[in-house]
Amino acid sequence: MKRTILVSLLLACMLTASAQDTTRHIRKGWTFGVLPSVAYDADLGFQYGALTNIYYFGDGSTYPEYLHSFYAEAAYTTKHFGLFRFSYDSKHLIPKHRLSVDLTYLPDQMCDFYGFNGYQSEYNAAYSNQDDAAYISRAYYKYHRDLFRFSADMQGSISKDLYWNAGIGLLHFNVGTVDIDRLNSYTKKKEKWLPDTVTLFDYYVRDGYISDAESKGGSHPYLHGGVTYDTRDRLQNPTRGIHADAFVTYYAGIGNMKEYNNLKLNLGFRHYISIYKDRVIFAYRLGTQLNLAGDCPFYLNTYLNQLYMQRVVYEGLGGANSVRGIMRNRILAPGVAFANVELRTRVASLKVGKNMFYLGLVPFLDAGMVVQPYDRVSHNPHVAGPGAEIGYADDGGLYRPHLGGGLGVKVAMNDNFVLSVDWATAFDKQDNGKFSNLYIKMGYMF
Repeated sequence: MKRTILVSLLLACMLTASAQDTTRHIRKGWTFGVLPSVAYDADLGFQYGALTNIYYFGDGSTYPEYLHSFYAEAAYTTKHFGLFRFSYDSKHLIPKHRLSVDLTYLPDQMCDFYGFNGYQSEYNAAYSNQDDAAYISRAYYKYHRDLFRFSADMQGSISKDLYWNAGIGLLHFNVGTVDIDRLNSYTKKKEKWLPDTVTLFDYYVRDGYISDAESKGGSHPYLHGGVTYDTRDRLQNPTRGIHADAFVTYYAGIGNMKEYNNLKLNLGFRHYISIYKDRVIFAYRLGTQLNLAGDCPFYLNTYLNQLYMQRVVYEGLGGANSVRGIMRNRILAPGVAFANVELRTRVASLKVGKNMFYLGLVPFLDAGMVVQPYDRVSHNPHVAGPGAEIGYADDGGLYRPHLGGGLGVKVAMNDNFVLSVDWATAFDKQDNGKFSNLYIKMGYMF
């Protein structure tokens, strides 16, 4: 299956229509194409659908930076995660300002939930493994979560490399327990049906560690603003420079969630260092998200705030977009920190028709940790479920980093399309019961 995914995406990229200066390989005019939205994620399963990314480069004088970018995608995965998105991005629609608009719907019938505070909540892989005697259900560490997202963000210049940012948006969450009957309706083979089971999410709601209001979700309009320092040589796949930002986000609550108003702080630092031209790049990212004031529903703590949207999914710590090898949302707390380190190498280049391709190998190390925990007494239950292990571990591991690492393979076309195949493993079995985790995506993580 891995080979099929790679070949199909490579062929799709080669069919991309474009206007191009073939002498200098500079893009001009429009670059567009309808591609299969084919990917694989260890947490979400095999993804199938369609996408299009339309770039406009004008006369090519700004290449590889585009004048306008339109992106649309519709896809679903074998683990019941949906992805429907439209976005627009430009630094030229409003002169000297960057405008980004995002409209996304993400239905998720089996969203991961492993409790609060990372290592303080013990994970037992046997509960989700049907071949194990302790098996409960593969839905045990899951809950239902649908997310609708709208954002409109703008960036303007303060000085040469310093920018201001401001934006508005809305996050609407529809949250609840796993709908077992609905999942079972997808197959006629009763031997594959999920048992009607009480989930860890149900225990948290039952014992009051997730309030009744939180357990249903809600709407949260927000405002955010901050500053960005950016010296990267280009937006797509930079080879040198720094990108750092600091911003605050104020979330309001509507209806039943009106008491959940909160203020969050995000700090991020990315650094790209050229070791040998554009063929060997050392890149790393540091970040943190903290709750400064107010009450935040648990599901908002599974979301990493952004000044402007570049990806479809911004989950909390764990998974393809933050700490590879670690289970999605494994590290859930009001305040978290993370780090990613990559050595990006280009091992081969090839011209195919009018398109330039390169093959890259990227060893990487990822880390995440709790820095602002839930209060153990009021938020972290020791539930009396089917097994004495369910609940929390001792406090000694609360602030211990969760580590994952592995190797990535990149197939890039003209520096804008990058097919990424990452293999990763967690360094601790508490973070993942599987040794091998594969993520096939578009683009670099950061």
